[in-house]
Formats: sequence, C-alpha cells, structure tokens
Amino acid sequence: MIRIAGLTKRVATSEGELTILNDVGLYIETGESVAIVGASGSGKSTLLGLMAGLDTATAGDIWLDGHKLSAMDEEQRALLRARTVGFVFQTFQLLPSLTALENVMLPIELKGDPGASAKARELIGRVGLADRWHHYPSQLSGGEQQRVAIARAFATRARVLFADEPTGNLDTATGGKVIDVLFGLNREFDTTLVLVTHDERLARKCGRIVKLAAGEIESEETAAVAAHA
Repeated sequence: MIRIAGLTKRVATSEGELTILNDVGLYIETGESVAIVGASGSGKSTLLGLMAGLDTATAGDIWLDGHKLSAMDEEQRALLRARTVGFVFQTFQLLPSLTALENVMLPIELKGDPGASAKARELIGRVGLADRWHHYPSQLSGGEQQRVAIARAFATRARVLFADEPTGNLDTATGGKVIDVLFGLNREFDTTLVLVTHDERLARKCGRIVKLAAGEIESEETAAVAAHA
C-alpha cells in the first residue's frame, strides 16, 4: 500500500538548513496497522504528511497505492487522496457550521457517491452517536467530536487511514473509548492504518511500531497486541 525509499525532508531556517527526515525507508502492506512513535521533533507528523501527499519531499520517493507521489502535481495528489485516503486529526477538524451528520456526509457527497445521508447515519450509529447526529461540533464533547471525525474518515471506505495523535486532546478514559471505536471500524473495513501517537496503549494496538529519532528510523517492532487479532 505504501512504499518509501530514501525519503529526506529539509527546510530553511534562520539558523540554516534543518533536516527533519533523513533517508527514511519503509514498507507498509495493505491492511497493516502501523504506529509511528518518537519524541517531539523526531519527524513523525512530517512523515505522515509526506505519506499522505500533503507535503513534498526534498529527496526520495513515496508510492501510495501504486502511485508515485513525486511524479504527480498537487491536483493529482488531491484526487488520489479523495479516492484513497481518510484522515483523523488531534484537533478533530470538523466544520463548525455543519451538524455531526452533515460532517460525515460531506466526503461522501464530494466523492459523488449516492445515499450519503443513509451511509452517514449508519456510521454515526456505529460510533455510538445515533442520538447526537443533529448536534453541531460546539454541542459535542471532545470524545464525541473525535468519534464523528472517525466516522467521517471511514465514510468513503478509504483504503488507507492516516491518524495524527487521535487521542492527544482526550483524557485517558475518553481516549480509550475512541481507540476501541477506531480499531473496531478498522478491523471491519480492513483499512491500512498509519498513525502517529505518544499514547502507548494506542501504539500497542497496532501490528507494528516504528520509532523515529532525529529524523531517522531507530527501530521497528511487532506490537504485543496486533490490531487484527
């Protein structure tokens, strides 16, 4: 599903050039779940953004679902994301002027699939918010907003889901519930899941843990509890 070779990302700063990622190589199979961990500043979120085609590398290549991202322009990458990718962010990224149901319907409608309302209602129910579908984000708790965001991410049956600190703004108990929802849907949809997290419970739910340090892969290990167990 995702192949990375020689991936390097450098940015210019007032103190000179800063290397965020250096010669990273990684292969993620279809249906696999991978947690990317590491200290703040290790390059985790940058790597996630590059894999999703949200940013461009200084050197190296990424293949997403067989497409070489460096050979595509921004419009082509956007179309690939719309067809292939779902996102869950730490800050939820729900549209405040839309209800929970409308937020989940939006990617379905943008993709042009029929029956957006029925599909969105089903997913809202699956994440335990059947009685909250008509509420706006400001009327929902943080955990409820994140469950809406997860429903939205799965709404188009994306082949790969990228999650950036999905429990980062939640307390331990609420984060645990969100983790259960995320992995329950991931198992059912057989989605390739790549997530960045500081949450060890979340990382250990994945089949593999990749640790970054100073922009390089320091280690890889099979997690104690696989997501598809």
